[in-house]
Amino acid sequence: MDKLRRVLSGHEDNEESGLTQILDGSTLNYSTRVKWFVICFAAGVLCSILGAALLFLPGGIKLFAVFYTIGNVAALSSTCFLMGPFKQLKRMFEPTRLIATIVMLLCLVLTLCAAFWWKKNLLAIIFCILQFLAMTCNSQRFASCLLIWLTDQP
Repeated sequence: MDKLRRVLSGHEDNEESGLTQILDGSTLNYSTRVKWFVICFAAGVLCSILGAALLFLPGGIKLFAVFYTIGNVAALSSTCFLMGPFKQLKRMFEPTRLIATIVMLLCLVLTLCAAFWWKKNLLAIIFCILQFLAMTCNSQRFASCLLIWLTDQP
C-alpha cells in the first residue's frame, strides 16, 4: 500500500533500486564489520609480504605476481566490510579517484599477464610498483572517508 501511495504521489523516483538497497545494506553489526575488515586487510598485507619474499626464489616471479596481486585485492576488498561493496565501488569511481582506480585495476591484470604469458620479469615488477602507487593514492583519499565513517559509528 505504501508503494502505491509513493507511485501516486510521484515520490517513487527518489527511491533507491532494490539492487542498491541489497548491496548497500548489511546485516553485520559494527564490531563484526571491523573484525572482518582487520582480518581481510591483514591477510592482504601478509600475502603481499609473502609474495615479496618469494620473489627471491628461482622462478619466484610468478608466485610474487600472484601473491602480491591477491594481497592487493584482499586489502582492497576488506573495505567492503566497512561500507558495503556498492558504496565502495561508487567511491572508487568518483572523479577524484577515477585515474588511480583505473591504473590500479589495469596493473592488477597486467602484472599477471607479464608474469605468466609474456614472461617479462622486469615488466611484472614495474606493474607491481604501479599497483602499489595507485593503491597508495586511492588509500590516501580513502583514509579520510574511512575515518569519517568510523567516527560516525556508535
